[in-house]
Amino acid sequence: MDVPYFVEVDEARRIASDALANLTPCEVEHVALGAAHGRILATDLRSLVDDPPFDNSAMDGFAVRASDVPTIPATLPVQSTVAAAAHEDQAPLQPGHAVRIMTGAPMPSGADAILPIERCDVGEDEVTLNAPVRTGFVRKQGENLQKGTVGLSAGAYLTPAKVGLCATMGHPDVPVVKRLNVAVIPTGDELRPAGEPLRHGEVYESNSHGLVGLVRAMGHEATHHPAVEDTLDGLRAALDAAAESSDMIVTSGGVSMGEWDLVRRLMEEEGDLRYWRVKIRPGSPPLFGLWKGTPLFGLPGNPVSSHVVFRLLVADAIRAWTGAHGPRETTVRARLLDPVKSTKDCLTLRRVTVALVDGEMVARQPRHQGSGNLESLASADALTLLPPGASGEAGEIIDVLLL
Repeated sequence: MDVPYFVEVDEARRIASDALANLTPCEVEHVALGAAHGRILATDLRSLVDDPPFDNSAMDGFAVRASDVPTIPATLPVQSTVAAAAHEDQAPLQPGHAVRIMTGAPMPSGADAILPIERCDVGEDEVTLNAPVRTGFVRKQGENLQKGTVGLSAGAYLTPAKVGLCATMGHPDVPVVKRLNVAVIPTGDELRPAGEPLRHGEVYESNSHGLVGLVRAMGHEATHHPAVEDTLDGLRAALDAAAESSDMIVTSGGVSMGEWDLVRRLMEEEGDLRYWRVKIRPGSPPLFGLWKGTPLFGLPGNPVSSHVVFRLLVADAIRAWTGAHGPRETTVRARLLDPVKSTKDCLTLRRVTVALVDGEMVARQPRHQGSGNLESLASADALTLLPPGASGEAGEIIDVLLL
């Protein structure tokens, strides 16, 4: 065939990224902060204010001049009290005095240090300071962010902390990448929805449920299509409908070398196929191309393989198309406690559990590794990232991809 065949992971990613770069850029929309969680920031976001907007106390305690407390203990008269919601300008701190202050309250003019209240003995009109005062307990204006500086860059995946930062910077709404609508289409005559009676030779369709969840975890929408039976006409009609209504199509099943692998056949004969098969185990048969101008990833039908391929290839393509910096896959180094079978020419992704033992991350392979064993994925913490030809012997330290 004249399309790239059995390609490296990086080459497959490049091919998909290049194809997506030639499509219409993703649209931008503004959403309120309450709807921004899990979205992708479309442009750099600059702070509208200094953070903090004024010098304030990091502690409940007493504000003083450090020079007024050369030794401890020291007893000072209490001049006044400043609450966190103080709106009026406070009188400057008089020399040799202290001001009782709450966390977040503005620092009185002239004060440059704080002592927490638990290190003080508080009298009716005076306070005894029993420990050295700290200038470090004063939050200085603009020490976190200065007005006009970029607090979040375009492509940021808006986690709860990042959404909170948007509010801190004064933004009631933010520009985000419009969610992709990804059509998820399982294929195969043997598939039945969970809960229906099964006849001999039939199985419950599970791949689409996992794939829909993976799409939504990336901040996008997924349209869950019913399973398509193994006919060219039926598959063609399903792909045509998805291409009309969706930004991307993800199929499962029908991409290997069998007579009934119709997704591969249809893409070869009528689609715009860009690659077929990738050097990964499990999951080597995936394909990528365009169907009627809509990007299409054909994933293997085995449940573990479909999940693995999405994590390695589809998720990377979605991030590339939307300019997203996340959610990122996280890898750590771990020592194998069990031998893991590797391959000569493929990146090997076995399911393992990981734990921190005596200060070291270790990985075990507690389940058999058949690509149809979805329980082995559901009970795993990570996937091995064994490069081609790696030994996979017990004791080897390798990269693992956290699930």
